[in-house]
Amino acid sequence: MSDNWHIPGYLESADNGLRIDGVAAKGLAEEFGTPLFIFSAPRIRHNIDRVRKAQERIDCRLKICYAAKANSNMAILGVIRDANCDLEVNSGGELWKAIRAGFKGDQIIFNGNSKEVWEIESAIENGIFAIQVDSVFELDLIVETARRLNKVANVSLRMVPEIESKTHSGLQTAMLTSKFGMMPYEAVEAFLRFKDEKHLRLRGIHLHIGSQNSESEPYTLALDELFKTLIEIHEKTGIKPDHLNLGGGFPVNYLRDESHAGDFPDKQRKMFQAGYEPADVIEHAWQTIKSRAEAYGCLHLLDELTLLLEPGRSIIADTGVCLTTVRNVKSRPLEAGSNDDASSDEWLLTDAGFNLLLSMETYKWYYHAISAERCSSPHNTLYKVAGPLCDGGDVYFDIEGEGRLPEHRRLPENVRPGEVLALLNCGAYSVAQMFPYNGRFLPAIVLTEGDGKYRLIRKRDGFEDLLLNDIF
Repeated sequence: MSDNWHIPGYLESADNGLRIDGVAAKGLAEEFGTPLFIFSAPRIRHNIDRVRKAQERIDCRLKICYAAKANSNMAILGVIRDANCDLEVNSGGELWKAIRAGFKGDQIIFNGNSKEVWEIESAIENGIFAIQVDSVFELDLIVETARRLNKVANVSLRMVPEIESKTHSGLQTAMLTSKFGMMPYEAVEAFLRFKDEKHLRLRGIHLHIGSQNSESEPYTLALDELFKTLIEIHEKTGIKPDHLNLGGGFPVNYLRDESHAGDFPDKQRKMFQAGYEPADVIEHAWQTIKSRAEAYGCLHLLDELTLLLEPGRSIIADTGVCLTTVRNVKSRPLEAGSNDDASSDEWLLTDAGFNLLLSMETYKWYYHAISAERCSSPHNTLYKVAGPLCDGGDVYFDIEGEGRLPEHRRLPENVRPGEVLALLNCGAYSVAQMFPYNGRFLPAIVLTEGDGKYRLIRKRDGFEDLLLNDIF
């Protein structure tokens, strides 16, 4: 068995049991029940520092805004805040949570393509660093709102310049087929149109190429596109935007263990195995636009510039583990009418389904599974694994047979009901998207803090929570 899932000081094996920041996973499952999400505060800080290393490679200011959509639990936001990281939000609700969590207005940027007036009002009233404008229509709406409030709205215009990245089609956000952003020429025209608007501060331009990008070159293309547009804006309006926002999307190596790497098509395997360093990518992209600035004689446009990044997945994904208990087992022949035990599938039915890990169904996303109780034992036995929901798609494999997920999972031999499994790298978009389908209680969440310390940061739902906001 490959043991490359180990992360020294974070995910380790002790006496054949999984330890998370020194805390026994099995003990947490016994104390809080399963399903159970566990997040590591030290790992969150480590991942922020990993992105922050880019500051050492570029000669401009760097502003890192964690993408709250990946996980906006209040305690998690507190860890982000205390790590001196800023925040990107995508709704008025996330903005409200950000302020409640202690973030100041100038620490917040606001994305989204369907903002309501009350959300725009909240962003202006709180003096946030920038509202990322998705369209010319939205910019008109922001101006109208700012005039009515007699306040100044800080804005950055989001562009969609047709840059393809090799990731899941649903995660590409810089293509013309994407629902996000405006064309570069529209951004230039908007700067020209509103350059004298006293209720608007045109601060920057923004571009996001998508998430889990298997190659780094699109980041260079994106920053170069931003800088070319900045040059045009300055030439036509005299305005020098004070920041460029390159977005996020840095990948996480979901196949670090490699035991299932051969089960994926080549393109998908490259996507799940991507693991380059954000600092390397940012340095290369920055040097590219510096070379362009030198060639065009406009190095002065880089003076006092701030580069914004919006990492979400790369900050939170590998900090999260989901513990799930095997609740049922069954054996099923591979062919109808067969009684041959030698040609049968062993099924494990767990208490964690796509109501907790939605991406496993919508994007056929892969989360590596190990036994939390026997993590050092050989994981060579093949099992069909499925969740508890009354839905045929609630399985840990691809029912359409297209190979987008492994057909079987490798676990120790003779897994029986009651054994606790751990799903790794599931910190991004799991808690943020979970829902109580089938009347199943949403799980508790524990935060480990290093040195064997941990605390509850979300209680498990109970019966009354199933009725929340229902009227009868």
